[in-house]
Amino acid sequence: MFPTGFPGATGVNITPNGTGLPGIPALSKIVGALITIGVIAAVAGLLLAAITWAVGNHSSNPQLSSRGKTGVLVAAVAAVLCGGAMVLINFFFNVGSGL
Repeated sequence: MFPTGFPGATGVNITPNGTGLPGIPALSKIVGALITIGVIAAVAGLLLAAITWAVGNHSSNPQLSSRGKTGVLVAAVAAVLCGGAMVLINFFFNVGSGL
């Protein structure tokens, strides 16, 4: 079906490597630091949202209480995404490799 000179006719087999470009170890450390910053920010957001929820609840302010509940959920989802980022990326990478 394809001409013999077509590059896709023989198949492409490219695998990721960690030595292809300079600075890959430094980039890996930067990504690890960003994950740490994201988790710290999620914890801070969770604490602030919980305080907002408590203040809204004790002052009988349903709007403030609702915002605090939403903040707690957002911070929890952010922490899950930061913690599971590598698992999600590896899952979809492996799914894409099987195509």
